[in-house]
Amino acid sequence: MISFFLTLIRLIKALVRGLRDPEFRAVVILAMLLILSGGLFYRWAEGWTFLDAIYFSVITLSTVGYGDLYPVTPIGKVFTIMYILVGIGVFVTLVTLMAKALLIDTKIERKADSSDADTSPDDKTG
Repeated sequence: MISFFLTLIRLIKALVRGLRDPEFRAVVILAMLLILSGGLFYRWAEGWTFLDAIYFSVITLSTVGYGDLYPVTPIGKVFTIMYILVGIGVFVTLVTLMAKALLIDTKIERKADSSDADTSPDDKTG
């Protein structure tokens, strides 16, 4: 359980670090807009509740695709094809930038740990 919380803290730190990067912020905003636009479209075209439409948008873009919801109208099917092609690119970019932020965070932690190890109490002179 402790390792889960440590990993969660690292993830949050990386997310905060990533949000300082304008490119990362732009991709996060684009991903949110993509999910919202998909939700609005499926709400309109398929007549789903907004929650179902957002749910379908997220599981489609994450490539999970449970199959419990699926478009039945021709326009919904065409939109879904385009939505997947565009959305996967956006989400791959987002995951790549998040991984980059995590790697930078890990590199900073390792550097801090090695500099702490280099400094021993015997090295300090009064």
